[in-house]
Amino acid sequence: MPSSSSSSSSPKPKPNATEEQEEVAIISKCTVCPHNNNNNTSSSSVKSLKLSVSDLPMLSCQYIQKGVLLSQPPPDIDINDKMIPLLKLSLSRTLSHFPALAGRLSTDPQGHIHILCNGSGVHFVHAAARHLHVHQILPPPPADRDVHPCFKTFFAFDNTLSYAGHHQPIAAVQVTELADGLFIGCTVNHAVVDGTSFWNFFNTFAEISKGGGGGVVFNRMVTNPPDFSRENVFISPVVLPLPAGGPAATFSGDEPVRERVVHFSRDAILKMKFRANNPLWKPQNSDLKPKSEISSFQSLSAQLWRAVTRARRFLPADSTKTTTFRMAVNCRHRLEPKVDPLYFGNLIQSIPTAASVGDLVSHDLSWAANQLHQNVVAHDNATVRRGVKEWEKQPKLFPLGNFDGAMITMGSSPRFPMYDNDFGWGRPLAVRSGKANKFDGKFSAFPGRDGDGSVDVELVLAPETMAWLERDQEFMQYVSS
Repeated sequence: MPSSSSSSSSPKPKPNATEEQEEVAIISKCTVCPHNNNNNTSSSSVKSLKLSVSDLPMLSCQYIQKGVLLSQPPPDIDINDKMIPLLKLSLSRTLSHFPALAGRLSTDPQGHIHILCNGSGVHFVHAAARHLHVHQILPPPPADRDVHPCFKTFFAFDNTLSYAGHHQPIAAVQVTELADGLFIGCTVNHAVVDGTSFWNFFNTFAEISKGGGGGVVFNRMVTNPPDFSRENVFISPVVLPLPAGGPAATFSGDEPVRERVVHFSRDAILKMKFRANNPLWKPQNSDLKPKSEISSFQSLSAQLWRAVTRARRFLPADSTKTTTFRMAVNCRHRLEPKVDPLYFGNLIQSIPTAASVGDLVSHDLSWAANQLHQNVVAHDNATVRRGVKEWEKQPKLFPLGNFDGAMITMGSSPRFPMYDNDFGWGRPLAVRSGKANKFDGKFSAFPGRDGDGSVDVELVLAPETMAWLERDQEFMQYVSS
């Protein structure tokens, strides 16, 4: 329940839409707790969930911040009198299905960290930025702009590390009114959820909200109930040693960066996939040939890897320098026996693929795509289990950042159902993220809004690198508005 409360001259970087973030007015704040039909308090059968080998490394990562831009609700849905109360009630009902999100982290005397599903509640913020219009922050084609800085203000818990879930809410929702639209931003502790669990929660929230205020709708089972089992190889007796007071972030977050969301149409991706699967290079070793088809996303990732490495303008002396492309893989279907697709928590592992700068830029797209492809297809049940054992021998936090100036980290996934939500007046106009976990070389992949196999990629790069990338014709030929 809610409770109160290429040229030889260096290109000049493009400036952001504004150097200062637009002001957002906070109208109200409150805590929303899980709903129980009998006494309006939480009585979940899920009492405690132990953090896994995949959860624990995320304690030094910031909370996930993702949200949707929506059109303005119809006139009969008054924002203050009807919509905000409905969203609070819907969130309360949703938390009854996701009790872990309304809990807190707790470390036991042995050093194991658990989620206590104690019904403490989540943060709910009602805010307004009525001076902003949708066409300003989401300009129509052929606009070529960086991400509007206002999106950074549409989320709670900025710069909050996941370890803070010991004393702060595990989740927060901020609803921000615009002049002609609405943004619903959700912030969730990254040691508690990965992208799969995040979007299952978010879409369930929308599903319940769309149902309206009827008790019959609210009390029915949701479409995709989360699986809270903790019976897999990721549940470990090993303790992650942490400094007193918790870990620090592994990246500074202070370096200047630009952010752009670039769109790749289905046709563009199919062209890249064709090139990736029809190499110009002739491998001398048959083991280098792909044993199966290189996927669309691997092809796109390889194109990004090569183009950004070129744009970083490494010197000839840097040709032996190692560049790394890191992506997360979902282990739910890789384990044997398979884990429920709706398993709640993190069940991901990071796959780093390394190559020398010289090799990457001198070979064609198919060579780079094949490096990524071989790593992904090799990540089977045995590899997943080996990764768990390696972590148990040397437990550590996830090293998020670009430590040598040559790294790329791909987050999120175009397979996530980011547009499969409707709060009652239509699907999202766009998906955007906040400022969390961003640094030079951090990318996030989103599905295209039309659901036709297109992909949007949020690029975060040093300003000079972004400027060079925008002049790279081999790359930009695939980018569309």
